[in-house]
Amino acid sequence: MTNTIVTDADFNGGRRSIIRRVLRGLPVEETIAFFREIGVRLHEEPGGKLFPDSNSARDVLNALLREAGRVGVELRSGARVDAVERRADGFLIHAGELAVEARRVVLATGGRSLPKSGSDGAGFDIARALGHTIVPPTPALVPLRLGNPAGAIHKQLGGVAHEAELTLRVDDRVATQLAGSLLWTHFGISGPLALNMSRHWLRATLEQRRAVLTVSFVPGQNFDEVERWWTTLARSRSQASVTTVLSTLVPASVATALTERAGVDDVTLAHLARDDRRRLTHALTAWPLDVAGDRGYNYAEATAGGVTLDEIDPSTMTSRVCAGLWLVGEILDVDGRIGGFNFQWAWSSARVAAGALGT
Repeated sequence: MTNTIVTDADFNGGRRSIIRRVLRGLPVEETIAFFREIGVRLHEEPGGKLFPDSNSARDVLNALLREAGRVGVELRSGARVDAVERRADGFLIHAGELAVEARRVVLATGGRSLPKSGSDGAGFDIARALGHTIVPPTPALVPLRLGNPAGAIHKQLGGVAHEAELTLRVDDRVATQLAGSLLWTHFGISGPLALNMSRHWLRATLEQRRAVLTVSFVPGQNFDEVERWWTTLARSRSQASVTTVLSTLVPASVATALTERAGVDDVTLAHLARDDRRRLTHALTAWPLDVAGDRGYNYAEATAGGVTLDEIDPSTMTSRVCAGLWLVGEILDVDGRIGGFNFQWAWSSARVAAGALGT
């Protein structure tokens, strides 16, 4: 639903100053209070994530529908909007054979993620037709697919999760470095760490820049630090095997996979050759990931890109290029990291728009 601490630093996309101003329109404390008032109490889980006490999305939906009914909102379902036509005195909304006149229109269509829910990108087409600029969208918070070159380990490690660090180099320079929980799958990588990194890799490739992704199995440690770890253990545990010692750092299955892929025999530390040790250290700190792509919008939790933030007034969420138009939520060029941040952007931007609509 949201997170205990939400700041503009948790988001990517448009200018941070605009994101910050919109978030102030409905802080986390007020979000919690609103949902409590409509019958949804929240509890905190690891990482500051706030979930409904019932852990049921249906309960949240029902509470929002009840509140909409209480304040007199009229819902028209089963009528897909095909286009929004600008007129001198407002808008004409086309939905199949239905046409609705309106003085003001709010676009809250989402992006392209989870298209079965209705957010299939149609909102971008409507916004573009009304004069807005669309930052080219890509999936965000989406699992990444890995290729199958010699040495690929994801299929061997399918289902294994552990703490790791991902480093993205763009045009031979470190662009993004993130740490967190990584999940290996039969198709590649998932889990919070991979999801958070996905938008950065996808944006770089969209711009046709050279993107290289590596994983460190020892987050926070560099090559020299791991080398010292090996030499220290070689003195104190000389008769321990390589995989036994590695299993104190990473899951046993990862230790086995790395030694096999690095071509290192499972000898004792006393018999571990210097070149073999250094190969293992490189494997631990910078294992290359052959990213072949992503799993697509059907598996993406958010969309990166959308209507550029510079074309909305952050104090009202009104369009700067089409009078009478409001834009909120994921249709805008804002995407948050995993952990409830995209929900908070939806709540905050909607509250800012509602406040302006009510004046």
